[in-house]
Amino acid sequence: MVDRTPIEPRNVDITGNDPLPWSRARDDIAAKPFLGTTFLSTVRPDGRPHSAGIGAVSLDGDFYFTSGPGTRKSRNLAANPACTISARLATIDIVFEGEAVRVTDAPTLERVAARCREGGWPVEVEGDGVTAPYAAPSAGPSPWNVYRFRFHTAIGNATTEPHGAT
Repeated sequence: MVDRTPIEPRNVDITGNDPLPWSRARDDIAAKPFLGTTFLSTVRPDGRPHSAGIGAVSLDGDFYFTSGPGTRKSRNLAANPACTISARLATIDIVFEGEAVRVTDAPTLERVAARCREGGWPVEVEGDGVTAPYAAPSAGPSPWNVYRFRFHTAIGNATTEPHGAT
């Protein structure tokens, strides 16, 4: 995972633990292609929240995920790219706040598909999206859109020693 800018930790642990270093989350993320148990939260046009489980991969400091064009999450992101990704990493439960935008350029799609294949999902690029023999039942028919998520804030709670919240 590439660090674009330094992460400045702010300790939010009320029990006296030290701040969690960004390297701890970065190392958890880099350890495997897929993030693990992951949820995307978006906002409907009327302001109501929507959350859905997703598969997300890390690549060059960003996260990428797929979504069918007609799904609620894709429609929400088309109207408002602000969203969160919540993940259970190996040693930290973490919420990333940022924005997701659709990716259609072939070189990026090929790199994302290759990263997915590293994790065991046999994805191939088709047009300006991706396809595979299977996906989540809620994804809708392929090809699926690919989104790049760039975060500006990460809030983590350690699930193993040393504990802390940053």
